Amino acid sequence: MVKKVAIIGAGISGLASIRSCLEEGLEPTCFEKGEDVGGLWKFSDHAEEGRASIYRSVFTNSSKEMTCFPDFPFPDDFPNFMHNSKLQEYITAFAKEKNLLRYIQLKTLVSSVNKRPDFSVTGQWDVITEKDGKKESAVFDAVMICSGHHVYPNLPKESFQGLQLFKGKCFHSWDYKEPGIFKGKRVLVIGLGNSGCDIASELSHTAEQVIVSSRSGSWVMSRVWHGGYPWDMMFITRFETFLNNNLPTVISDWWYVKQMNARFKHENYGLMPLNGTLRKEPVFNDELPARILCGTVTVKPNVKEFTETSAIFEDGTVFEAIDCVIFATGYSYAYPFLDDSIIKSRDNEVTLFKGIFPPSLEKPTMAVIGLVQSLGAVIPTTDLQSRWAVRVIKGTCTLPSVKDMMNDIDEKMGKKLKWFGKSNTIQTDYIVYMDELASLIGAKPNIPWLFLTDPKLALEVYFGPCSSYQFRLVGPGKWPGARNAILTQWDRTLKPTTTRIVGSPLKPCLFCSWFRPVLISVLSIAAFLVLF
Repeated sequence: MVKKVAIIGAGISGLASIRSCLEEGLEPTCFEKGEDVGGLWKFSDHAEEGRASIYRSVFTNSSKEMTCFPDFPFPDDFPNFMHNSKLQEYITAFAKEKNLLRYIQLKTLVSSVNKRPDFSVTGQWDVITEKDGKKESAVFDAVMICSGHHVYPNLPKESFQGLQLFKGKCFHSWDYKEPGIFKGKRVLVIGLGNSGCDIASELSHTAEQVIVSSRSGSWVMSRVWHGGYPWDMMFITRFETFLNNNLPTVISDWWYVKQMNARFKHENYGLMPLNGTLRKEPVFNDELPARILCGTVTVKPNVKEFTETSAIFEDGTVFEAIDCVIFATGYSYAYPFLDDSIIKSRDNEVTLFKGIFPPSLEKPTMAVIGLVQSLGAVIPTTDLQSRWAVRVIKGTCTLPSVKDMMNDIDEKMGKKLKWFGKSNTIQTDYIVYMDELASLIGAKPNIPWLFLTDPKLALEVYFGPCSSYQFRLVGPGKWPGARNAILTQWDRTLKPTTTRIVGSPLKPCLFCSWFRPVLISVLSIAAFLVLF
């Protein structure tokens, strides 16, 4: 009999999971609480409890060639970094093109997911849903959780002395939508992540004064990278990853900090992270340094305490007459429909094998898709996660023993703590993680073999951007158009920017893009040996 799979959420992860189920001959049923597909990217002018929420001005941080589903490129004329409405348009088009909408039940809440009494034998689940006030129960052979991790705001009010005395408005960035109501106000934004920087920069055009308070600082990167190309197409390459993971730590750290400071010196702007060598996920904001230069945004350390109308920072300075405090302090991970014993989490440490499977289940019939974070885009990650997860559910791939899975989790956690720090333990190295998943299903490109059989493609794959098409070159789900998509990715990148023709569009030189870091590394090692 065909296995029935319940998919919770019709965002990016949910759509990837539906498609993967169909590719492997499984029968998916997707439950979506909202009125449309898109999840996080479906904008609403009001925040709704239990759903992700974005502000009106959100743009993508990943470029279109790095963001797309690996067999469904964005249209040529789409901008490289898209407004949320453009990405939603693409997501809807993908769902229609792949005929996924027929498997989705909208306005349907999953209220509980429980093991059936014979779970140890069948691996089946009882799934209870609610729609229009009516409850329904159904049995599924597997469950894929695709509800995301931007749903439950983390509002650490207890961490700020005196906040209960503050008389102004106080809310989480989850509730923020647009800047109009803040005209002439004095606003304190707590948190220096993507949301905090975006909101502070946007408010600085209308508010009287904006101050950003940061406990540990952040690297702030521009979407526009060397040569004016999208940052991720120059930064996320296999060769760059090879250097970062194999150079001596002192050289690797030095090179990383140099790259982060290429646009401006973070210490001069009060943004420098406390531990600058940690590979914490950078913030992407093209405007913040300019707003700081113009004096409309000021960066301060952590808040020591609040009074009725002001905030006192740890450096002793005070921000008076505050009208509003916006907490851009991230999100908590919660699955209210699921027993806490199934997916364990402590201090952001989620104990999932490969970030997907709860290791202690008797049967591997539950998968979490889209929970990991990395510098890479979400869509390619969820596509590869769901492809492997579905093959495990189907029985084509098998999981190791519980002991081996826990050892793998512990080993990966140790590496994550070293590279990303304690507060970022669901973060992972994008290309290393993608290759690991691709290897499990036979979809990892064989680079040495490519250099022997197709050198032109091999150069793009290894030295060029690690775009999603690479993971549909071979193996199950192979896409015949993957090679051409890789060889033409720069054409689609340059088309929306070369709207006034002043010469031939210039693609980056692959040799130049990797020669520079190699030369710098060699010279640095030589200098180190001479001096020490």
